[in-house]
Amino acid sequence: MLTFLNLSVLLHAQSAEDSVKAVINSLFAGMKGANADMIKAAFSDSAILQTISRNKEGRMVVVTDKVDDFASLVGTLKKDSADERIVFGVIKIDGPLAMAWTPYNFFYNGKFDHCGANSFQLVRLDGLWKIQYLIDTRRRKGCEN
Repeated sequence: MLTFLNLSVLLHAQSAEDSVKAVINSLFAGMKGANADMIKAAFSDSAILQTISRNKEGRMVVVTDKVDDFASLVGTLKKDSADERIVFGVIKIDGPLAMAWTPYNFFYNGKFDHCGANSFQLVRLDGLWKIQYLIDTRRRKGCEN
């Protein structure tokens, strides 16, 4: 049986998790809507954006992008052309720090393009969750779409 105190703690934890999900969902809504400002608003001012991929020689490399460059690029696309469909996996929160794991399938202009997983690190700044670090994988094989 839940006591009032346990229920209060449970509800507080759920709302923190929901607020983490909300900022991540706003990033992908911004991508789908080709809204550069919405994309930038999801990130902290000092955010890092990286992708793990293979270079032309087939070696694994980590590529770093600037959030502003990414947002500007996506902002030039036609609405609904960049559609990243995520599933929330693990979310962990410790005070002002959160992490979220989100496997995804990415569709470009309605066609499947690639899949992978996102690893988000978020910080709570001035009462709002912001993405501080995002690294993802990308592949075309072994995807469920």
